[in-house]
Amino acid sequence: MSQHFYHQDHARILSNSLLENASHMFYEKLWKFQRKDTQFQAFVKKVIMSHLFKIIMISTISMNAFFMVLWTDYKTRYNLFRLFEVSELIFVSIYSSEFCMKLYVDPISYWKDGYNLLDVVIIIIIFIPYSLRKIKGKHYPYLNIADGVQSLRILKLITYSRGIRTLITAMGQTAYTVASVLILFFVLMYIFAILGFCLFGLPEGGDMNNWGNLALAFFTLFSLATVDGWTDLQEQLDARNLILSRSFTIIFILLASFVFLSMFVGVMIIHTEDSIKKFERELMLERRMNLMEEKQVILKRQQEEVSKLMQTQKDLDHKSFTELVEKFKKTLRHTDPMVLDDFGTSLPFIDIYLSTLDNQDATIYKLQELYYEIVHVLSLMLEDLPQKKQSKSSEKVDEK
Repeated sequence: MSQHFYHQDHARILSNSLLENASHMFYEKLWKFQRKDTQFQAFVKKVIMSHLFKIIMISTISMNAFFMVLWTDYKTRYNLFRLFEVSELIFVSIYSSEFCMKLYVDPISYWKDGYNLLDVVIIIIIFIPYSLRKIKGKHYPYLNIADGVQSLRILKLITYSRGIRTLITAMGQTAYTVASVLILFFVLMYIFAILGFCLFGLPEGGDMNNWGNLALAFFTLFSLATVDGWTDLQEQLDARNLILSRSFTIIFILLASFVFLSMFVGVMIIHTEDSIKKFERELMLERRMNLMEEKQVILKRQQEEVSKLMQTQKDLDHKSFTELVEKFKKTLRHTDPMVLDDFGTSLPFIDIYLSTLDNQDATIYKLQELYYEIVHVLSLMLEDLPQKKQSKSSEKVDEK
């Protein structure tokens, strides 16, 4: 028996080791795999990241939402039936092309982004009505639900709006705090629902329409929490001369509406402000990076120009370098800074720079010596002051 278990454990260990080795080899091959269409991939990525592509997608989504609004009117749908069919084909083609392009650029990292997964879900939702019409026919009873869910297409705007993504991030960060507030709110409603049922839900003289059972009590309390028609509810309680009804209503409205709902709104505002500040910092960093890239482009162009001037100086001995620099300055635009990085790499400039540093060090050393001498003289003067005071005082005493 023990040998049987030993053989089973040994087989499991071997199978696990084989699976680990196979997975390790697969990931190594996948890591070493290099695409051969890198140029076309870079081109497609540049197209996707371009500002024009974003404008086209936002315009397409907005037009699709507008056509869906027109589609809800039966007369307009009947009169513009062909236009709706053609526009639907165009919209679906654009959405499918966008999905294929993004998946082509990075087929692995594409599935790691939550907004890309939202786009995939929307693509699936788009094709649900077509599949139901092909499989179940045009008179399928749940086809209207599939058509109504098509309104989720407008959620594709989230992918192209950083502001909306910031708000969604803020809502995600507040999930734990909001859940805690909602649990406390539910506990409060549970306590007051039981209390209200016991006080106002009695069969004899009670308000059975609003407090007859726990479900009605919860619904009534929700109306009180939103302060929607609470005066009508209170008038019904007053008409039955129920004791403590006004105190019950006022205490619950104060706790539910002015405390818990205000707490909920405050938590949302705080996290939204934090997310907006973070978004502004990221935007500033992105602008700085773009500015640095522009400066690098300008620097590269100016270095090439300076290199050409250096080569021209070597070829034309009769022209001085200062004349060539002046000629180079005339080629600059008014927005281009004068970058002197190429001069910093030349040997004469390095020699002058190092000698300047030596002179600076010598000057600082002399200033330090002068400072020490001044401090020494001041200390001697401070030591002589008490002696002079004593001599003056003694002279005054002698004169008296």
